[in-house]
Order: sequence, then structure tokens, then C-alpha cells
Amino acid sequence: MAPLRSAIARVLRRAGTTPAAPPPLVGFVVHGAGGVHPASAHVRVTGRMSALAADGLARTVQVDPVRWADGSDTAHLDAVLVQRDAFPLASLDAALARARDEGTRIVAEVDDDFFTPEARARLARVEYAPDRLASVERLVRSADAVVVATEQLREVLAAQGVDAVVVPNGVQPGLWPSRPAEPPSTGDRRVLYMGSATHAADLELLRPVFDGLVTEDGRRVRLEVIGVTGEDGTWFDRITLPEGATHYPAFVAFLTEQADRWSAGVAPLTGERFNDAKSDLKFLEVTMLGLPFVGSARPSYAGADRNGGLLVGDDPEEWRTALATAFREGPERNRRARAYVAAHRVVSAGAPNAGERAWRRALGIG
Repeated sequence: MAPLRSAIARVLRRAGTTPAAPPPLVGFVVHGAGGVHPASAHVRVTGRMSALAADGLARTVQVDPVRWADGSDTAHLDAVLVQRDAFPLASLDAALARARDEGTRIVAEVDDDFFTPEARARLARVEYAPDRLASVERLVRSADAVVVATEQLREVLAAQGVDAVVVPNGVQPGLWPSRPAEPPSTGDRRVLYMGSATHAADLELLRPVFDGLVTEDGRRVRLEVIGVTGEDGTWFDRITLPEGATHYPAFVAFLTEQADRWSAGVAPLTGERFNDAKSDLKFLEVTMLGLPFVGSARPSYAGADRNGGLLVGDDPEEWRTALATAFREGPERNRRARAYVAAHRVVSAGAPNAGERAWRRALGIG
């Protein structure tokens, strides 16, 4: 077969034509497999990899980190992007050595503060064992490029001598409904708060807001919580996800089916450095779900109020006033927010926005 390929190449050269080089092979290391990944992997990595491949700029493949580190996966990667702690610490040094030997570009992808002492203590209490935190630290300090979700997180790393490029979160529009929600005109007003287990303290900001809250026309207002905390409360209602809905596309499909039950989506954040480095993903998700957004006036959501969102301090009365505004102006505020997301925060093939172009440059492409 090799002589035949050589003969074809000679003919093409004589004809003044040379075979096009295949696009680079870009690997990615994330938690999960078979298309089933944590939400952060879908939002930050796999959607972008799909768009990159659809544009013909790269071949993309999920990489088993242990097999690539020990050489049993022999594929030569032009670049490999590793999200958070997805590369086991025990295999990381071998992978870095192989990357140096083969000229593979290592890109670290981080969307939370894993670095300040208070952030590491918070993560350790919730879900991160010491090896997971050490893996992130080692990766970020050894990578050829580091991609972060926010300017605040870039500053956290800069203080530790690590340069990073900011690539804001984006959404895949095909996953989400295409219209504002249409909540019931009678009965309870329901408000959605969804998040990971790192947000239990943030939930407490809402207790004095929703405890006994009633609208001016006498309708009870209930907070409905998905995730956020393992505790139950009398002042909010928990929504249990159906089996399989922790998979992000299935989670979005579940939210879409339920969207018309809610009159707004909220995102409280306490005043901690860990929260200040978080992204505005909840603004994007609430917007794409078709709801008006009410969030804390923290660095994470800076600018959301210029694009249809409502931002408030910790005063419960501010929250109540903002919720009343959201109920009254919901469809119009959602249309404004959706227009912003469509123009600046979409991940799709064809015409990448500024953030997606920066992401591709970090990989060494484009």
C-alpha cells in the first residue's frame, strides 16, 4: 500500500498538485465518556470541540489520560486540552514528558478558583480530595497555554505568576427553547434556582427574600431549587431530577419541558473571593431557558443588567423589588438578554465570536 501512495504522490507533484495535509489532531481530557460528561465539560470543552471539527480546522478526539501517559495510546496529538483535574495526578508527569518529546501543545482549561487558600479550603470541604487540587495546580503551572472563564480568575492566576487567556462561557443554542417562557397567569409564582453543591451558602441569602413572599395581587411566590444543597427547607421546594437528567443535554431537555412553570431564574452569590471568580453561566442558562434573570451584583454578573438582567445587593427588599420587576417585564427582558447571548455568547460552527477565536488560538489553531 505504501508504494501505491508514493506513486500517487509523485503523479500529483508532476501535475503541480500536492495532497492537502490533514488538519491537526486535537485531543481533550475531560471527566466522563461516550458523550456523557459533567455540565462544565459540555459547556467549556465538548461543544467547542464539535464546532472546531465541523469547521474542518481540526480532528478532535477524547483521550484516555492514563493510556496516553503510559504510551499504550500511540496517537500523536498536535495539542491536548485538559479540563480542571481530569488528568490523574499520578499520570501527569509522564504525560508532560511525552508532550515535550512529541511536540504536543498542552492547554489547561479552568473555570473556577482552585488556587487561593480560601477557595481550596471551600473545595476540599465539598468535593475535592488533595490529589485533585494538586493535579490542577501542576497542570496549570506546566501548560503551554491556560484558558480561564473570567477576568477575575485570570487575575487570580496572574498573582501567582501564571499567564492565562479569558474565554467566556458560551451556550449551544440548539439545546435550548427558542422563545420566552409563558408562566401561568394564576396560582403560585415559581422561581428557579439551580446550581452545584458549592452554592449552599448562597442559597441562604434568599431565605429572608422568599420566606412568606406574596405578590401585590396576592399570589404566593415559591422558590424551586435544583441541586445547590443536600438539605431540605420549608421555605423552598426541591425539584428532583429524573433518572439520567444529570447528563447535561438531558438536564437542559428537562428544564425546557418545565420552563413555563417558572416566572424568573435567580442566582445569588455571597461576597467571597471564590464566588467573585465564577462565570456568568447562570445568566446564560436562565436567559436561554426563556426566563428573566435576577442575580447578585457581584463581579461574576457584571454587565448582565445592561442586557436585560436585574442585579441586586444582599438586601432582601432589593431582591423582592427586582423579582416584582422580573414578573412584570419578563418577556421583554428575556428578549434583550437573548439578543445579547445570540450576538456574543454562542458556541457553534461557521462564524466563531471573539471568545471562540481566542479559544482556538490558545490551542494553536487559527
